[in-house]
Amino acid sequence: MTSTDNQAPVVPDFGDDEDRKIAFVCSKGSLDMAYPALVMASGALEQGIETHIFFTFWGMDMINKKTMGNLHFSPVGNPATHMPAALAPMPGMQAMATKQMKKKLEDLEIPDVPSFLEHLSDMGCQLWACKMSVDMFDLEDDDMTPLLTGVLNVSDFMEIIAGAQTMFI
Repeated sequence: MTSTDNQAPVVPDFGDDEDRKIAFVCSKGSLDMAYPALVMASGALEQGIETHIFFTFWGMDMINKKTMGNLHFSPVGNPATHMPAALAPMPGMQAMATKQMKKKLEDLEIPDVPSFLEHLSDMGCQLWACKMSVDMFDLEDDDMTPLLTGVLNVSDFMEIIAGAQTMFI
């Protein structure tokens, strides 16, 4: 055992809860990658923490009107499905896995992605789209949910969330 093993863990000081900020960067657009940020953002807002979500790359599917209500869950390459690897890529497996996950979410009374985003927006969550991703995917304002706080570049987002805890999902 070294002397560092006896030291108390370093716990960041985020100041008063009134000053606390958290930011989630959503870069994945699958059903199973959408909910972690949404659930944690809801919990943060319930604690009175200033909360921001930045959607970039495939995370844009979460705010794109054409895709946000129809996200999928793929068992391919996902060991958490507890499915033999040879079965996962078979035709129909993604549809079955998506249906099962949506059913479980519904049974738990967890809202779908568009409803969850509306709930977060109503609670005061700031929803941001990445300008580069908007341009990359040729999206217009009308293509995205009207719940967005705005579209901005990374440097502007970094300025807004200065001092925030940031989680990449």
